[in-house]
Amino acid sequence: MKKTFAEHKAGRLLALALTLALCLAFAAVPALAAQDEPAREEMSAADIYEQSVNAVVGVTTRTTTTNYWGYETPAAVAGTGFFISGDGYILTNYHLVENPESITITCYNGDTYDAELIGYDSSDDMAVLKVDGDDLPYLTLDSAGDLRVGDDVVAIGNPLGELTFSLTHGMVSALDREVTMSSGTRMTLIQTDCAINNGNSGGPLLNMYGEVVGITNGKYTGSAIDNVGFAVPISDIASSVRSIIDNGYIAKPYIGVTVSDVGEEALSYGLPKGAAIKDVTEDGPADKAGIKTNDIVTAINGTEITGRQDIVRMVGAAQPGDTLTLTVYRQGESIDIDVVVEEKTSPALPDEEEADSDTDADSDDPLDLPQDRNEDDSRNDPDDQDMYDMFDYFMRQFGNGRGA
Repeated sequence: MKKTFAEHKAGRLLALALTLALCLAFAAVPALAAQDEPAREEMSAADIYEQSVNAVVGVTTRTTTTNYWGYETPAAVAGTGFFISGDGYILTNYHLVENPESITITCYNGDTYDAELIGYDSSDDMAVLKVDGDDLPYLTLDSAGDLRVGDDVVAIGNPLGELTFSLTHGMVSALDREVTMSSGTRMTLIQTDCAINNGNSGGPLLNMYGEVVGITNGKYTGSAIDNVGFAVPISDIASSVRSIIDNGYIAKPYIGVTVSDVGEEALSYGLPKGAAIKDVTEDGPADKAGIKTNDIVTAINGTEITGRQDIVRMVGAAQPGDTLTLTVYRQGESIDIDVVVEEKTSPALPDEEEADSDTDADSDDPLDLPQDRNEDDSRNDPDDQDMYDMFDYFMRQFGNGRGA
């Protein structure tokens, strides 16, 4: 049966209307996405300071210490911290709040609070404090993870404990800078040429969007050294911070191995570049999968591994239950081994820790075994102290440098 002209025209109009409706619907999708995720806008250093300074705090801890002559005396440590929530959670450095008798928070407007230590992760030099408050100003943590060498950054802190709420401006000098502390703990830090001094410890390092990318925690010092500062990357500790707040303990992914870089001498004998397995935790994920001592991990999930830090980063970024395919070199052969990542939990407060700190279970390394420790006894030499000690008694040493 043939359609009339009017029926053909009506059909064409209906098809046109449907097409137009679909086009409008698809055109609306980007607009909705833009509303849900507003574009990040770069700001000047001055604008970032005005927006952020009210969320930065001075941190003063008081302890009782034993002086050079053996007498117990009160001691105060001054540093920096910053609010990360409107209900009073504060992020700072662990070395500022180690075994405190009291913690006082001072805000930019002069308000003071007594703070409680909620938990810490000493391996990441991170601590979470809490004060009673509502609708407090707080800083946003970087979620994009797109920091690059050469990006501008600013730091806000309390240098020397008395030049309060100072702003310094610089750039990212290096990423993934591996530093071995005097205790033997290895940290992977952001290097910056922002001026960082004692009292800046625990303060925010911000990108030019006003987001926190790191917690300033150290510097090199010396007559021939200028502006070599360090910060703990927020991306490395965000999950631990959330676990402390939500669960009251620290949860990290782990596979249960100790690794080291393949040395130049070994490379000269034809061994591949990668991460060498020094030890395997009994009944840990790697042990269950068949990883053996002296294996060399050359890739994970097809991504090349050039050294220890690569495997630390990739395991740290995994979630419990994930399967990582480790390509290992063993006795001249390359084989793939699937390892299921597990979760390792540890207490967040010092009075909950195990008594024996030398056991494997107390390691905070993301791969789950302690590293070689080379204690530097010079840090306890009273002749090696300088004026900054009165502001930061827990001196983190980078070579001949001191912590901030």
